Amino acid sequence: MLSILDRYFLRELAQTVAAVAVVLLVIMAGSAFARVLQQVANGSFPASVMFQVLGLNMLDGLSNLLPLAGFLGVFWSLGRMYRESEMHVLASSGMGPLGLLRPVAMLAVCLVALVAIVSLWLGPWATRTADALVAAANRSVIAAGLDAGRFTELPGKGGIIFVDSLSRDGSVLGNTLIVTERPGKNNGPAVVKLVTGKSGQLYQDSNGDGRYLSLHNGWQYEIPLGADNWRKMQYERNDASLSNVQNDDSEEDPAHTLDTITLSRVTTPDGRAEFAWRITVPIMAVVLMMLSLPLSRQTPREPRYGRMLLAVLAFFLYFNLLALCRSQIVKGHWHNAGPMWLVSLLVFAGAAWMFRNQYTATRPRKGNA
Repeated sequence: MLSILDRYFLRELAQTVAAVAVVLLVIMAGSAFARVLQQVANGSFPASVMFQVLGLNMLDGLSNLLPLAGFLGVFWSLGRMYRESEMHVLASSGMGPLGLLRPVAMLAVCLVALVAIVSLWLGPWATRTADALVAAANRSVIAAGLDAGRFTELPGKGGIIFVDSLSRDGSVLGNTLIVTERPGKNNGPAVVKLVTGKSGQLYQDSNGDGRYLSLHNGWQYEIPLGADNWRKMQYERNDASLSNVQNDDSEEDPAHTLDTITLSRVTTPDGRAEFAWRITVPIMAVVLMMLSLPLSRQTPREPRYGRMLLAVLAFFLYFNLLALCRSQIVKGHWHNAGPMWLVSLLVFAGAAWMFRNQYTATRPRKGNA
């Protein structure tokens, strides 16, 4: 059964961690929204799925946000208690280090469980769902933002499409212009392809996967840049596949979309690095919670943000060491998460040693006779 002090510490720590998590989530939302908005502007995926992708990306980012929120929340809450002399009063009343470790350990267990769920299951699921959502939307030019009287970029094929009229359901097009560019053969000049049509129609194949555009009664031009051997052809019907018109041009790691069980069987360096990071993130949450205990101890007259700067530097040093270990796995120099665990063990041992020394009574110096 929890004591009064345990409930008090848990309430104060949990409230501060939740407040820090909300602030960090707002900051991450702003950064993620700017990135998603840029991808929409570049034509990587349609604006109709922008907010869904934003929410899924933020869900994936919780695996890195929650350990930092726990670290800063515990640090800030205990630091306030030290500055207001609450911890000194409790220590003089007989509360030892275990009285502080117990509620922090309870909070750490809950936080580690949440981080493990996000890192091992929820984050990869969010990434796969976002990719599937974008792929499904990009299979249709209409979902990609085609509108009558406006040029729409087709980044997958490096071109544009323009229609002067569009039916309500978006399947029947009026006068249509498609301009694409492809590299020339045998290091020749690039070729610009212009296709016009008096009408057009969007349709899909029997299984619903492929999307196609059928143009009627138009002309097709192939113009090599810097050359005069143009080609001109008139047609009654011209069909083109639109299944790959728009591709997501983000440089996401393919291993990041794999589920953890499948990822554990991957032998590529990228797959090993991703798997090592996923199983290390929950350990990082424990290490950061332990590190916050000695760093939060301060005197009432100490500057409020002096220790905060030290805590942020300690976090970035530890996080960058883990990132360095991951980069070595990506390069193939290391093959498992052992170095990352070793770094975490050393940081945890150092934090535990500092915390123990803070509660160890020092012997008074003997005066000279």
